[in-house]
Amino acid sequence: MFASHLDPAVGTSDVKQVPSRNGYGDGLVEAGTRDNRIVALSADLTESTRTLPFAEKFPKRFIQVGITEQNMASVAAGMSAMGKIPFIASYAMFSPGRNWEQIRTTIAYNESNVKIIGAHAGVSVGPDGATHQAIEDIALMRVIPKMIVIAPADEHEARKATLAAAQYEGPVYIRIGRSNTPVATTVESPFVIGKAEQLAFRDEAHEKRVGIVVTGTLLHNALVAAKELNEQGIGASVLHMATIKPLDTEALLSFAEEHRSLVTVEEHQRSGGLGGAVAEYLSEVRPTRIARIGVHDQFGQSGEPDELIAHYGMDTASIVAAAHKGAQ
Repeated sequence: MFASHLDPAVGTSDVKQVPSRNGYGDGLVEAGTRDNRIVALSADLTESTRTLPFAEKFPKRFIQVGITEQNMASVAAGMSAMGKIPFIASYAMFSPGRNWEQIRTTIAYNESNVKIIGAHAGVSVGPDGATHQAIEDIALMRVIPKMIVIAPADEHEARKATLAAAQYEGPVYIRIGRSNTPVATTVESPFVIGKAEQLAFRDEAHEKRVGIVVTGTLLHNALVAAKELNEQGIGASVLHMATIKPLDTEALLSFAEEHRSLVTVEEHQRSGGLGGAVAEYLSEVRPTRIARIGVHDQFGQSGEPDELIAHYGMDTASIVAAAHKGAQ
């Protein structure tokens, strides 16, 4: 029932666990090797954001701005105006959290060719706690005109998103995670900015049909949930929206028409993120029953990543429960 280009270990204890931020680090070095216009800026978090490999390979194209995220955004906009392709990286809580106005005005308003990397996003950053758990960043960035918003599923997709962002002309935001998360995709899995990918297909024999729309590192949870639902007599499919903006409305509409209800899944506040984007679009063209999985109007807290995912109702069991309710 899974797409053929997914890792065969999906849904098993053998699935590899790697931080998605590693894919950004690999992709940045690869992109920098291909194009000498690419420069990298860090706000005193070079190793944590996985910018270090680029800094070591291309020291003359790396700028350490220190703990000045607002300045980093403005410097990047200026470098873009001079023909460079800047990648700026910090924790998502600080970029875009702290420098949102500079991103809006100096980068997006000018359509600067700057790529913003928000690391340590979501509650699964774990023990760092609420002050460092960015669960509002998709909403912050999705509302800015001209901004592309991407939430890769794992290390492979983060690498591909980085390479794609390097080739895209205009501002791009990519959110990546700190903690180990399941690697569901492979090197061969396709990735195109603005295109959704159906990664699990329902059992056509089941009359009840529920579609799961997921973004980011919760993809594996959604795939496992779909497998369990099909085994329980509910035809469940998974549509992976790595790009939240622009939304792949053609794929979403087709997916909605094939299912009785939808469940959206994201490691983010239920408001303003993927669930909001899906609901906004479908309310205008095809009103659909939607259950939104995510953090519900709360701040995060310290804890182990898996414990926090379960506590805030974003684990496989929560997705299955929401799908059962929607299938009634």
